[in-house]
Amino acid sequence: MVQQAGARCVETFYDQHDRPEDSRASGDPGPGGKAAGALGAPGRAGGEGRGEGETLRSLRVRALLSALPALLIAIGAGYDWLTLSDVTAGPLFTAAPLVAALLYALRGTVLTGVAAVLAILVIHFGPRLGLGLAARAGSVTETVTIVTVAVLAVLLNVLVRRKNERLASAREIAGAVQRAVLPEPAARIGGLDIAARYEAAHAGAFIGGDLYAVQDSPHGVRLIVGDVRGKGMGAVAAVAVLIGAFREAAEQETTLEAVVQRLERALSREGTRRQGLDASEGFTTAVLVEIPHGGGATRIVNRGHPAPLLLLPDGTLSVLETQESALPLGMGDLGIWPDRAEERDFPPGATLLLHTDGVSEARDAHGEFYDPAARLAGCGTPAPGALLSAVVEDVARHTKGRATDDMALLAVRRPDAPEVSRPS
Repeated sequence: MVQQAGARCVETFYDQHDRPEDSRASGDPGPGGKAAGALGAPGRAGGEGRGEGETLRSLRVRALLSALPALLIAIGAGYDWLTLSDVTAGPLFTAAPLVAALLYALRGTVLTGVAAVLAILVIHFGPRLGLGLAARAGSVTETVTIVTVAVLAVLLNVLVRRKNERLASAREIAGAVQRAVLPEPAARIGGLDIAARYEAAHAGAFIGGDLYAVQDSPHGVRLIVGDVRGKGMGAVAAVAVLIGAFREAAEQETTLEAVVQRLERALSREGTRRQGLDASEGFTTAVLVEIPHGGGATRIVNRGHPAPLLLLPDGTLSVLETQESALPLGMGDLGIWPDRAEERDFPPGATLLLHTDGVSEARDAHGEFYDPAARLAGCGTPAPGALLSAVVEDVARHTKGRATDDMALLAVRRPDAPEVSRPS
């Protein structure tokens, strides 16, 4: 399927470090024939303004939150000092240390608690020494309550800090696991410009069942993007097995079909070690691509995965659907058919985009799927990093930040002047 330039295009800006070298000069057209400022239609000048506005709003909110404990104490003190009502501002003094426990470090929490206690002592036992016994008893009770809450706030702050430290440690470990299992490929492999991106659906998560890998070999640069069924550590283990098998097979096997069969066998062995539903129904959708050194037709094997997209410099976009459907990896029990790699042109200056269904099955509030082909048609061939950033941001706008599935994306751009490169 081919889509011509002129369809809706992703609206975003190039990051300075993602711009192609030949388009960094102001007003110079990039490889897709567009000015270096944009990937799509007019109207993106507000993008930076919106980003700066959001940053300013975020800073104002943070400043307000940081000042909240002091504001609570000041308002409470002013109310109790200026009014003669029997209703006191004790709840405000009580809330101040609790809020500080969540916002401040230990020292700030202690100082807030001390300030709240001193304020209530001055108010109730300074000018009001002549109060009756009942009023004085109420003041003592309120003071004891605030002292107790201040002590509890300090303990709460200690517990929260310890929990945050453990969470930070867990995130560091998860980040290390991600870098080990899904290392970011080099920006230049085999004469090709490469960029990869993994986006977890949930904030704070790092890695799930989506995968990508790039391997240079004597037979060309070989790529894989896949999606393991399931979540959790079982899916991560399957990802590690598949990437390890792919790197070894990509280097050793002479054909892309043989690489796929090595993955099939590796996943079958892994399935015997997985328990529960994953052991009987585990599978992986994947698309594998082989790009010969120095030019020539690109070869593709698709095992039940979303088709790659080919972006040309003139804005034309092709969806590289395969002629024959194939089952995902790991479903050999349902039938075995020989894999057949199909050839597609990958001309100089073009960009190839591979992605998982976290992109194509992202839905908006009305249940409408995100269509990357329609959104990217007419965009030309931006630098791979800029392209992936544009797609991720556009999916976030489409879903209003409510994505339900992880996304893995891999973009490869063949330079205008093909290079022959093979590591020694």
